[in-house]
Amino acid sequence: MALIYVGIDEAGYGPLLGPFCSAMTVWRVEGWREGDPAPDLWKMLARVVTPTLKGARGRIPLADSKAIKLANSARQPLVHLERGVLACLLTGQGMPRDDAELLERLGGSYGQYPWYGGGGLGLPLANTPELLAIDANLLSGAMAEAGVSLVAARCCVVDEGRFNETVRRTNSKGEVALEAFAEHVRSLGALGLGEAPVRIVGDRLGGRVSYGGFLSSVLGGEVRVLEETARVSRYESGRVVVQFLPEAESHHLPVALASMTAKFVRELAMLRFNRYWCARCVELKPTAGYRQDAGRWLRDVAGILTPDERRALTRLA
Repeated sequence: MALIYVGIDEAGYGPLLGPFCSAMTVWRVEGWREGDPAPDLWKMLARVVTPTLKGARGRIPLADSKAIKLANSARQPLVHLERGVLACLLTGQGMPRDDAELLERLGGSYGQYPWYGGGGLGLPLANTPELLAIDANLLSGAMAEAGVSLVAARCCVVDEGRFNETVRRTNSKGEVALEAFAEHVRSLGALGLGEAPVRIVGDRLGGRVSYGGFLSSVLGGEVRVLEETARVSRYESGRVVVQFLPEAESHHLPVALASMTAKFVRELAMLRFNRYWCARCVELKPTAGYRQDAGRWLRDVAGILTPDERRALTRLA
């Protein structure tokens, strides 16, 4: 029997500037039996991938994006993030020529704000195409031996306008993440997954423990609560089992790759954001958009921002 193993995670939930990104990766694992625990893809692909940077010894790190992205002061802060995301995506397709093509493959869009426009950012940014091709070939071989395949990867980009509209409509930032999660789950129907059982894993959203009503509306049927504890929230609906747990990206490779994908896309969006605003204010220092530095950035750019622009690019708390 095959298992459809799905991981969903997000990046950019807390910043004041820039988009919120949520990503999903969908894997098919052959030889799984009903009642077995979730496959350990790190173990199954251990000769090629690793869950940590330390001791990688040439293997591809696939882990929580917070552990993979280097400090902005590093020479190539995105080198490991980009390597993992593109190497995995290259197992099914060729190298995207730029970030616009990458985002198109992931089914996302930066939106219509001018600060996300302009020419595409050529890829790869911090690696070479040749080395990424080698990574992808090694990973493809390991996946074939293990009976594992990456079926799809998807990224939802929620720009500032959509983010703020959702917060105003629901009076909750958490609903932004829930709506993106629902969008991912509903998109699974277009993948032609057949009758294989589906296991969906996501990070616990804002400390929330109960998801039964939410999942019933998403899955369109009765949802049975299997467990709702501090450890995990777990549900079943037909052939689909969904669980939310703290730090899911540290326990499930599909969630780790989703975390990396969401973070990589947000970083690309912020490169576009800074390119636009630094062209309008040549002495402006770029920002990652997080709250403390975003305050500095808004002060520095105050002289060129119109009131409408300030309202449009500042996210609600």
